[in-house]
Amino acid sequence: MTHVEYKTSGTCAKAIRFDRDADGRIHNISFDGGCNGNLKAVSRLCEGMTADEIAAKLAGNLCGNKGTSCADQLAKAVLSA
Repeated sequence: MTHVEYKTSGTCAKAIRFDRDADGRIHNISFDGGCNGNLKAVSRLCEGMTADEIAAKLAGNLCGNKGTSCADQLAKAVLSA
């Protein structure tokens, strides 16, 4: 399993951490900062998905007028890993 730490941009969360297994599935997602309850839910919902599955659901999701969101940053993070 490969551990990844992704520095976010434009969100309240400062970093996203997760593991990627040999089959490309994402596990153990956690956020450093951000809206704790919502991000725990996002992490649980995405557990075991592939990067493409996560990106298909979350990419382009925006928070206010920020031009991104923690969910959008997760999509970018898993695709970059």
